[in-house]
Amino acid sequence: MNPTQPERTTRAADAEKGWSVDDRCLNCNIARQIAPGMIGYTAEGGEYGGLSTVIRQPETDADVEKLYMAAHACPTRSIHPPGDDLGADTDPYPMPLDADETVLLCGHASPRTYGATSYLLRRPDGTAMMIDTPRWRPALARRYERRVGRITDVLITHLDHVAHAREYADAFRARLWIHEGDLHSLPSADHVIRGTEPVEIGPGVIAHPFPGHTAGSTLFLADDTYCFTGDAFFWSNGQRTLEVAHSVVYDSITTLADSAARAAEELTFEWVLPGHGDLHHLPADEMRERMRGLGRRAATYPAAPIDYGAVRY
Repeated sequence: MNPTQPERTTRAADAEKGWSVDDRCLNCNIARQIAPGMIGYTAEGGEYGGLSTVIRQPETDADVEKLYMAAHACPTRSIHPPGDDLGADTDPYPMPLDADETVLLCGHASPRTYGATSYLLRRPDGTAMMIDTPRWRPALARRYERRVGRITDVLITHLDHVAHAREYADAFRARLWIHEGDLHSLPSADHVIRGTEPVEIGPGVIAHPFPGHTAGSTLFLADDTYCFTGDAFFWSNGQRTLEVAHSVVYDSITTLADSAARAAEELTFEWVLPGHGDLHHLPADEMRERMRGLGRRAATYPAAPIDYGAVRY
């Protein structure tokens, strides 16, 4: 996707209070995920729709940190602090997911991936992998390598997250991976995942083809713990469980339901780490039950025209 970006206009009611969100917002959900309770939906969008807005100003230092996290992740740079100062000293990325620091959030989402979250995966040998990509900036590539060491692989989950993949792979001198079902979107890929069988990317990292959202959608599973899902499925804060964006399916909702049912029995993981929607951690047994439920629900969803406005995060 490559949405247009209109001229910035700040909502006056927010601007008077301090932090604000301008009208270039894409409704990508990333800021609402990072700063829940402070950034929410506009009133006209209802509980699940519409653009983002500041619903509460920060009250603590932790609140301010979350808003800076959201601002530096926002693909349209629509989130503005008082004074509009987003200096490098306020940028927390790449930011560890948890105390283990195996996974780090890249931040700096790109409008060309509709604000998809991207990740760095650290490996025991001191190298790392990138899953999907943030906006392209040479300075960001250097920043990521300084933090995690040599990045050996760039893993693309599906066709509408390919933006900037070649630039980052070249900057890192890394191998670039995609599934053959979506190869037409990234014909310069160095390594092509074929068929439906798992493929080992490196020790502890397995690519699992997961067709449905697109023909080439692929999960990347690390250490039977971290599952990078792209747009295949996500944690829905609205539903409080795993969900698929069944109003945005380019391949087949039936195939997607079959993929979810198969994954529930074959895969073990604790973290769901999507491109869109919320990331979430659960014990592996409970996550498996959520996957089983997702497979059953998805099997009841009808095929429908593409409608981004109907996505419920």
